Amino acid sequence: MSLISLIIVFSYVSLLVLFGTVSFRIYKNALQAVQKTPVQRIPGLCALPCGLSQEKVQQLITVAVAHANALLSELRRLFLVEDLVDSIKFGVVLNCLTYVGAIFNGMTCVIAFVALFTLPKVYENKQSIDANLELVRSKILEITEKLKAAVPLG
Repeated sequence: MSLISLIIVFSYVSLLVLFGTVSFRIYKNALQAVQKTPVQRIPGLCALPCGLSQEKVQQLITVAVAHANALLSELRRLFLVEDLVDSIKFGVVLNCLTYVGAIFNGMTCVIAFVALFTLPKVYENKQSIDANLELVRSKILEITEKLKAAVPLG
């Protein structure tokens, strides 16, 4: 939990699947161009049902089912490379998510959660905290001025 974020795992697995399907699609397009045959989708995968049954969850979350089905069909469209440009854009977004996931790993989220509820309680002693923060700020400004005087910047 402290080393690898769930976002990173999702992004890398999704990138791996996307790389495989894009490679297969490019291979099939090249093969179709050479042999002059019609374009084929990935056999069997496009025929798989992709969605949630509305009868099972209609009483609780009818709207959520519609959104989930739209999301799943869009993900299927992106992963099975129905539009090459959109799938490559999706790959770029997934790659960016790996960097976001590296910043927000599990331990960072736990620390942020704890800080969210403890810092307001600590800050109830506002006067002494503000005085100490002002002292730190003045020392930082003093050191910064000394550095600017010592290091001439052109």
